[in-house]
Amino acid sequence: MTRPLIVAVPSKGRLQENAEAFFARAGLALVKPRGAREYRGAIAGLPGVEVAYLSAAEITAQLAQGAAHFGITGEDLVREMIPDADARVVMLEKLGFGHANVVVAVPQAWIDVRSMADLDDVATSFRATHDRKMRVATKFVNLTRAFFAEHGIIDYRIVESLGATEGAPAAGTAELIVDITTTGATLAANALKVLDDGVVLRSEANLVAARDAYWGAAEREAARTILDRLAAEARARAFREVRTRIADLDETILAEAQTRFGVEAPFGGATASGTIVLHCPPGEVHALASFLRAHGAEAVSVAALTYVFARDNPLYARLEAGLGRP
Repeated sequence: MTRPLIVAVPSKGRLQENAEAFFARAGLALVKPRGAREYRGAIAGLPGVEVAYLSAAEITAQLAQGAAHFGITGEDLVREMIPDADARVVMLEKLGFGHANVVVAVPQAWIDVRSMADLDDVATSFRATHDRKMRVATKFVNLTRAFFAEHGIIDYRIVESLGATEGAPAAGTAELIVDITTTGATLAANALKVLDDGVVLRSEANLVAARDAYWGAAEREAARTILDRLAAEARARAFREVRTRIADLDETILAEAQTRFGVEAPFGGATASGTIVLHCPPGEVHALASFLRAHGAEAVSVAALTYVFARDNPLYARLEAGLGRP
């Protein structure tokens, strides 16, 4: 029996919407043939692929076990839940949504504590004064231990948070916290501040591959198809197509355009008539158009791109490098 390639995506909320939009932009529509309440789906027109709708934590656990091939989840969960994460998964691509920071936050009343070095001094003084270690409330136990060790802080103990972590100092169950935040508003509302160098991890949603999943020939081919479309759409967003014609185009003009504006000539140099197609970063389009007209172009057309398929697929190359060749 052929095994399907499993793609795990968030099961609800904005993360699900963003994940579905991410695949849809590449022409990979996620569908639920058995109805909207079903927790198993597919990718339209792509046999041999099964979509699993799970919570972000469940996705991370499935990736750790090799029960899913691909998953969309936050880097914070990957680094927290999977020991030696880089040896167990391949972080293929940051997706530009689900941004949040894991931070060290202390009471605003600690006016002289602005850095991790200050916190180290306070921790030593606290233990000497109270004959016990400072308590740090957090759900991110592994990230906290690693970050505090990096800064040489040892006089603390972790209190695992089961509820609203930001309320722990006010409730008297901890002196400070390590928590995840997007805007910092909740921390401020609870009279907490982030240390200047207290960002443990800047996290966002990632496309992640499990090294321990079964990667046979069929799974790798399905993965190549998915990643080929994703890479083509990402490359299209990174460029605009610029067309023009310059009679007797001098190759030095093209070389200067490439150097100054970061353009590429995907189909080679100009034709015999002087027509050329360039790919230009969106922010450089207007400057490039002015440059081309100054060098003899009568008209310059600019168009958005839907896909740009290249011989090399950086996403699949990243996957192969992480998995090793079969």
